[in-house]
Amino acid sequence: MNRTPLHFALGLLMVLGSCTTVRQGTVGVKQRFGKLDDRIITAGLVGVNPFSTRVIKVPIRTVNREVELALPSKEGLNVQCEISILYRIAPEKVPQIIETIGPDYEQAVIVSVFRSAAADICSRYFAKDMHSAQRGTIEQEIASYMNSLLTERGFVIESVLMKSIKLPPGLAKAIEDKLESEQRAQQMEFELLRERSEAQRRVIEAEGIRDAQLVLTEGLNENIIRYQSIEAFKSLAASPNSKVIITDGMTPFLIQGDVPTGQ
Repeated sequence: MNRTPLHFALGLLMVLGSCTTVRQGTVGVKQRFGKLDDRIITAGLVGVNPFSTRVIKVPIRTVNREVELALPSKEGLNVQCEISILYRIAPEKVPQIIETIGPDYEQAVIVSVFRSAAADICSRYFAKDMHSAQRGTIEQEIASYMNSLLTERGFVIESVLMKSIKLPPGLAKAIEDKLESEQRAQQMEFELLRERSEAQRRVIEAEGIRDAQLVLTEGLNENIIRYQSIEAFKSLAASPNSKVIITDGMTPFLIQGDVPTGQ
């Protein structure tokens, strides 16, 4: 009986069973008879003894862990939040993490430290601050607090993002009313500034007209008016058309020309 195919199949199974693949974004650590190897296995094909050794794989790429919780505010309110924690593991710390924490490190360390840090930081701020420009400051303080506790243990907190915040209904309405009042006040201030500018423009225009009239009034003295009257009468007298000149008897004028005489 030819047993070559059977031997080949058994040999192939043994080879496949003694190999494992560490993918990109992941590192591995060998555990032989329950004892961890300090050496890090990078991406690629790894040969192991399937009867005594296994490879524990840990992702080192950025992980997004979402957490929903109620955070306390400075005034004692509970604010419902949905928060994302972006973190990664330092490759050189993987053996230490597996040995001291285990494979459930995310729930045991990341989430636990986050809950404590978030509650401590948010209790220093009013609920309305979590829904305003202060949100970024709160996120940075939580991430910094977590890094101060986790960096030495091999975890890097890249950022903490407060994605969704649900304020208590009464507070949400109060904030909305306040924002509307501020917008109305800004609109009224704009209208007031516009009216002031228009009033100033009208004052300047009136002053210009007044100054122009003053110049004209001061320039038209009695002598100038008399001279202009004489010039006007001279122009009329020089015209060949018949004319009637009516005056008040007070305006002097002299018209030179030939006076016909009778023989």
